Amino acid sequence: MANKKTGGFDFEQALQDLEELVTAMEEGELTLEESLKAFEKGVKLTRECQSALKKAEQKVQVLMNDNGDTQELEFKEELDN
Repeated sequence: MANKKTGGFDFEQALQDLEELVTAMEEGELTLEESLKAFEKGVKLTRECQSALKKAEQKVQVLMNDNGDTQELEFKEELDN
């Protein structure tokens, strides 16, 4: 999941990995132990993606403000539970 150019987080790769995990779990061919490991990895990937999106939102806030000061914006979080 590391970006080879910067050594940082690769959002697109994390999303692809998450999609592969979901597909594997939906197919139902994983053992219980494999499913639990896949779920755990999926939760980790989801959190990393959410963090990356939050950082991107903060950068956009800075760029959108003409004065260079940040403005607090309301973001509605949607959680799938």
